Amino acid sequence: MSAFQEHAETLEKHEFMMGTARGRLAVSMDILTDALVLAGQHGVYMQTVTKGRSIPRDVQMMITGIEQAKELVYSVMEELKREKEASRPANS
Repeated sequence: MSAFQEHAETLEKHEFMMGTARGRLAVSMDILTDALVLAGQHGVYMQTVTKGRSIPRDVQMMITGIEQAKELVYSVMEELKREKEASRPANS
């Protein structure tokens, strides 16, 4: 199932409130956050199973990748917001 199908209701709501691009980015942030939580839970589970050793490198790489993706998505959302504000006519 595609992201557009699986998250259709949430996408519709966010796209209506924020516009297409920012709405899709907001939903992307939610999906990435959910994945980050699951990766973190897996890391905690792995520490428990391995008796306190550090999080496995693959899990740490996954967490880092998700955090970096969120950072990039957020920066695009902020840039779109700045562009929108700059294009508004000044109130006299």
